[in-house]
Amino acid sequence: MPRIAHAELARIAARALQRAGASKAMAQATANALVAAEMEGLAGHGLSRVAMYSEHLRQGRVNGKARPKVIRKKGGTCLVDANGGLAFLASALAVREAIKRAKRHGVAFAGVTNSHHFGAAAYHLAPVAQAGLVGLAFTNSPPAINAWGGKKAFYGTNPIAAIFPRRGAAPIVADLSLTEVVRGKIMLYAKEGKPIPLGWAVDKDGNPTTDAKAALTGSLNAIGGVKGTVLALMVEILCVALTGAAFSFENDSYFEPGNQPRIGHAILAIDPEALAGAESYFSRLEVMLSKMLAEGSVRLPGGRRQQAAATALAEGIELSDALHRQLLDLAR
Repeated sequence: MPRIAHAELARIAARALQRAGASKAMAQATANALVAAEMEGLAGHGLSRVAMYSEHLRQGRVNGKARPKVIRKKGGTCLVDANGGLAFLASALAVREAIKRAKRHGVAFAGVTNSHHFGAAAYHLAPVAQAGLVGLAFTNSPPAINAWGGKKAFYGTNPIAAIFPRRGAAPIVADLSLTEVVRGKIMLYAKEGKPIPLGWAVDKDGNPTTDAKAALTGSLNAIGGVKGTVLALMVEILCVALTGAAFSFENDSYFEPGNQPRIGHAILAIDPEALAGAESYFSRLEVMLSKMLAEGSVRLPGGRRQQAAATALAEGIELSDALHRQLLDLAR
């Protein structure tokens, strides 16, 4: 498997997306995000998505010429309309607005409506931490999790991410989907004809299953049972009821022909200076972390991703031959 420099992969991915109909700005922002995920070892949100995004652009499920804009604003809040485009330009605009407003008001909430697949949620929060702010990100997605007591997929995987800046060290990064396992992993098991562990998913009738193919027509189990489904409900409200986007059950699967997604995202930024003060925040955070790390086996969230990204930056990104060929073909 070849190792390729991240800049070269970003160039190839951007070219592929432009050929499929994305504007130069949309293609480059998307390529940068996918390469960043690949560098962190998040292959499910990495360059394998170029083919899906390209197909959606060609099918008209994504508006490749969309220009996101702020359509409502009030104090520390604003709403960005992605206008049916890929998520990354709209999310970047929302993050810039959230940072600006949090600096002014102490806290800010930026919603995004009419958007698409959000990618790795924590990716969007890096500029928030660089500005010395605490950040949270949320998104809904096509249905994957059944409501508690229900049998059909209703909520999306609805990931939650958070970032906490540190002084003189990499930020604390948390990023979690609300399912026991990502759908892509079940798709891999189905392709290989292997059974999945019990507890990952249920079939279309709501029965626990180890059959990967049956799981793909059913729904995924939420983390923590009922607690996970309540979290998924909270994300739906934050990302959809507040932004006017489409609920998960109103969006068709990304992996089959369907409607134009109208996904919603939410970015929350908090200025520590507005509360106990930045000095207090940074010092108190280090008190907790030093106590944690005194037990040698403790690992901070986000640390493995950061190490993987540093290795990829120095040595290049390792891709399968098949994915490399696919990207080159899409870019021709």
